[in-house]
Amino acid sequence: QVQLVESGGGLVQAGGSLRLSCVGSGLTVSNRATAWFRQAPGKEREFVARITWNNAYTYYGNSVKGRFTISRDNAKNTVYLQMNSLNTEDTAIYYCAAPDPWRAPVRPDEYRYWGQGTQVTVSS
Repeated sequence: QVQLVESGGGLVQAGGSLRLSCVGSGLTVSNRATAWFRQAPGKEREFVARITWNNAYTYYGNSVKGRFTISRDNAKNTVYLQMNSLNTEDTAIYYCAAPDPWRAPVRPDEYRYWGQGTQVTVSS
């Protein structure tokens, strides 16, 4: 079964850190521009971060710049999202997503594969 599997979510106090992982199962992420999105209750899905397939560039949403870092470990077929200085507005379900290989997606509908999501809750 081809899928992305996220892990690493949980409950953390404001100011704390978490690292999310996204593992490709039956799917290679090393040749895909993998991204993280999030969705909070009652809000629209929000772009968080993206890393190009060749690791040459990373992109971040304005609300997470300077606090979050996206990276990948090709040997582990895994993409990570390191989240520091968390605040209550970061509370959401976090999803990783990947397009077909070598693509440079711009819109969320260009991502073909989505994980099931992992809950991140930041308490004040």
